[in-house]
Amino acid sequence: MFRLLSKESNIFSVPVYIGFLFLIFLLLNLLDFKYIDVFPAIITFMGISLGYFLFNAIALNQFSHLPLFLYTIFVASFYDGTIEVGLAFTFLTSAIILLILTSQNDYLRKSSFMLVGSILAFNYLVFPPSWPMGVFVIFHIIGTSGRISLNIFRLFFGIILIVLSYFGLMYLIHYTTWDKTYLPFYGKFELLDSYFPLYILTPIALMLLYSLSDHFKHYNEKSPISRYKYTFVLVFSLAQLITIIFYMGNNYEYLLLLALPVSIILSRMLRFLPKYWMQELGLWIIVFTLAFFKIAIFFKF
Repeated sequence: MFRLLSKESNIFSVPVYIGFLFLIFLLLNLLDFKYIDVFPAIITFMGISLGYFLFNAIALNQFSHLPLFLYTIFVASFYDGTIEVGLAFTFLTSAIILLILTSQNDYLRKSSFMLVGSILAFNYLVFPPSWPMGVFVIFHIIGTSGRISLNIFRLFFGIILIVLSYFGLMYLIHYTTWDKTYLPFYGKFELLDSYFPLYILTPIALMLLYSLSDHFKHYNEKSPISRYKYTFVLVFSLAQLITIIFYMGNNYEYLLLLALPVSIILSRMLRFLPKYWMQELGLWIIVFTLAFFKIAIFFKF
């Protein structure tokens, strides 16, 4: 199976995976007619679908089927058919921001920071736990931009435009009460009472740790472009992980935030394993681990 998924994808691959993803969303929502919420499901589907195009934009996986396949099974495992509107918008806005930041058009990428700031502000207003994404964009500007001050100004100008418009609208409708949930880390952070079924994902977590250690072990052997792109993925993963640690609780659909970067990292790990049987075994461990996690969630709720 690994050899089959290692083949180069073509122009028809992404629509096929998106079609399969649509069937997953349709099935999961139809299984629960009472709680079906069409609008968040559509927004989530759009955001996750855009993720398929990001694999080619980031270009760390040799345009193979493997990351597309892993991304699909991660989504199928973490999405349960119900999701809050704010988190749904986060998937969509994160995908749009990544499409802009990974664009091959330098002019488009460097002239869009005001738009990125506006998107970040809008997403923060509908989903305050998304604030780490803004930190990720700032670090990205500092690490890649030749005109840091100007681009940060553009970013914050876009943020200010949306924030002022929001406050102006709230003032007009006489809504003047400040909601403290907009402050990062507001409230007491409490650990989960039980880590079931999260500990089922331990094999995947160990694979990620191995992938990171192997990356830094051979860091000097990699090309500057590969190192930059891998660092980009790692910083993005860290931003999403902060949101998950502090705000997930028992809402396991938050794990969808890591589906894209984890698929990229694991695909590279499998590709660089020295033996074919290791690659095949690693792939099936991921598949069965996610299947057990999905079954555990089903029976838990």
